[in-house]
Amino acid sequence: MSSPDAPDTTYDGPAREPVEIADDVNVENALRVGLTEYELSEEDVALLSGEGTGDGDEQPAGPLPVLAVVGRPNVGKSTLVNRIIGRREAVVEDVPGVTRDRVMYPANWAGRDFTLVDTGGWEKKVEGLPARVAEQAEVAIALADAVMFVVDATVGATGTDEQIVRLLRKAGKPVVLVANKVDGPRQEADASELWSLGFGEPYPVSALHGRGTGDVLDAAVATLPAVSATGGGIEPAGGPRRVALLGRPNVGKSSMLNKLAGSERVVVHPTAGTTRDPVDELIELGGRTWRFVDTAGIRRRVHLTQGADFYASLRTQAALEKAEVAVVLLDASEKLSEQDIRIVTTVVESGRALVLAYNKWDLTDEERRHYLQREIEKELVQYPWALRVNVSAQTGRHLEKLVPALDTALDSWDTRVPTGKLNSFLGQVVAEHPHPVRGGKQPRILFGTQASTRPPRFVIFASGFLEAGYRRFIERRLREQFGFVGSPIEVSVRVREKRKR
Repeated sequence: MSSPDAPDTTYDGPAREPVEIADDVNVENALRVGLTEYELSEEDVALLSGEGTGDGDEQPAGPLPVLAVVGRPNVGKSTLVNRIIGRREAVVEDVPGVTRDRVMYPANWAGRDFTLVDTGGWEKKVEGLPARVAEQAEVAIALADAVMFVVDATVGATGTDEQIVRLLRKAGKPVVLVANKVDGPRQEADASELWSLGFGEPYPVSALHGRGTGDVLDAAVATLPAVSATGGGIEPAGGPRRVALLGRPNVGKSSMLNKLAGSERVVVHPTAGTTRDPVDELIELGGRTWRFVDTAGIRRRVHLTQGADFYASLRTQAALEKAEVAVVLLDASEKLSEQDIRIVTTVVESGRALVLAYNKWDLTDEERRHYLQREIEKELVQYPWALRVNVSAQTGRHLEKLVPALDTALDSWDTRVPTGKLNSFLGQVVAEHPHPVRGGKQPRILFGTQASTRPPRFVIFASGFLEAGYRRFIERRLREQFGFVGSPIEVSVRVREKRKR
């Protein structure tokens, strides 16, 4: 038997066949009775008597209607989006071109649920990154049920605004004209000049201060159908599994999402940090629908970033919290960086299931693969249970291997071990390898239970403190016995003393 402090080795699946131990229920009952001799808190009692419960929300009858917010750069679209959804979700900065992709948010007004889509600024006759941003705005118009067209009332209608008018007329969608930056009566005269655009009454609004937003929302919601005619919207509760794509800037996250989606869903450009808002997309993969979320590349530590990059980092963290499993992209052609390791650690600490995707595998030769394996053994030694997939986001090579990896990781993330089986296992482990004696005392494991799943969390009641090395040993044996491939697990210890007689 190896020492509890021995280093972990690379995980290639269960090291031994699970042992069926008879009378699991009798063992559990006997240990529960023994626990009554110890001082237990109300929280302990609740944990020991509680069972996991499912939650099921009512599902909508169809996809929610979609309202797209469009306009040229720096007219206040993202500020208006934040005002509508009631929180600072869209990245806002006082420079043009901060928003680059089309980003969806669930919204509600006057009892009506709908999907709000923020877009990057549309410009005519542009090349490179601005052209990709404009394409995303055009796609958002095509997939929307209605459009909010935002114009800067203090500037008036520009040539670019006139081009957007032609684009909207060609699309044939209902349009609500928003005259933004009307902070008081003086600017209302400027707003009235926008009647010339031909979309009816311009609604004077100050997205920054909230002035007039209620009236324009009333008008916009009145144009929306009960169910989206474009098939857009957000999946019902209990729908597709949610997958976050994470990695440092320019590692290929957006390229992977585009390849999976089969379209230019996300702006891709050699400029590092092109993505700033989390962008989600329903993807058909392996005969099932998944919701993939492309996130802004995690740069340095969040507190060292500034401006739009700071808020983009916060939104990436939020996207991870909403996901069930994270696919961390690593550049196989380059040496693993401290940044890569920090991103993997962030996922593990968030408690999400984990798949490591080594991108640009087609650009690696035998020598690089040899050194990469050594880097993995050194830098990721703490996470031997993480699943690995070698892919190429550019060519689509081996992307289909993501499905079994995601399934395995999510199954482990959802796994619950029956209490009787867990305690029979713990009894066998302790009999084979008891905790070392320290200071003349040897702590005894009294009882174990799984407190929750997603990720699996285990609580062990003991008569004394269990050393960190022994807890790691128990975690390693839990993985050998029950799997948990691709999912972090947590083992905590509660020390309880005998009741005083």
